Amino acid sequence: MARLTIDDLRKIKEKQSSDFSLRKGGYSAKVTVHMGTCGIAAGARDVMSALTEEVTKAGMDNIIVTTSGCAGLCAREPLATVEIINHPPVRYCDLNGEKMREIFKEHILGGNPVEKYALVRGCETTY
Repeated sequence: MARLTIDDLRKIKEKQSSDFSLRKGGYSAKVTVHMGTCGIAAGARDVMSALTEEVTKAGMDNIIVTTSGCAGLCAREPLATVEIINHPPVRYCDLNGEKMREIFKEHILGGNPVEKYALVRGCETTY
């Protein structure tokens, strides 16, 4: 296998940046479901399934759905972080499929964070 050159690495970086950048990629939202071992044990797969079903049903192609490992708050799992352009990110806790569906409709589609499920607003962003 050939060694990667600096130019190869630059191209990989540019592609990854555009894939995960909300503004540059033309995406309006990014939702991260935290799926560390603790999250999966608490039901994160159901949260992810509900989210992907809602995105598919709505026919939305401008939403990034991704996963990450443990967010460090095992007692509050399953967790998900919703990032909308020009708004502070919101981390939701103690989720299940139905709560994720409500968050999708109210926050991701409607722009109104669902405070009753929110753990924190602000503090992190990828754009």
